[in-house]
Amino acid sequence: MRINGTNGAAVAKAPAGTRRAGDGGFSVGGQGQARQAAAAGSLRTIATVDALLALQGVEDFKARKKRMIAKGRNALDALDSLKVGLLGGHLDRSTLARLKVAAEGLTEETGDAQLDAVMREIDLRLAVELAKVAAS
Repeated sequence: MRINGTNGAAVAKAPAGTRRAGDGGFSVGGQGQARQAAAAGSLRTIATVDALLALQGVEDFKARKKRMIAKGRNALDALDSLKVGLLGGHLDRSTLARLKVAAEGLTEETGDAQLDAVMREIDLRLAVELAKVAAS
């Protein structure tokens, strides 16, 4: 049967008994082969989706380093707010909450030994200051 498409190109329709196999060839009849081809196609689709999800989960070195630098700066800013509050004679709860939030996730490894050492020192300083405030 010949069917003309909207752009004038001829499109041929395959006979009803012909099925396309997963390897690019055609096979006639055999529903078992069609099921196997469909199963193989869906496995390939699942493998492709899994690979894409795995790639999305991989964070490159520069992005991880940039994120940790931002966390370190945020933690240092929180420590400065604490210092200003203590020197001014008033310590508010928002500063303490900010310190607690800043203390989370500072010990993640970045792959840069110097940056990791600085982040551990900042984390230790935050822990000491939080312990001082909790004791008083």
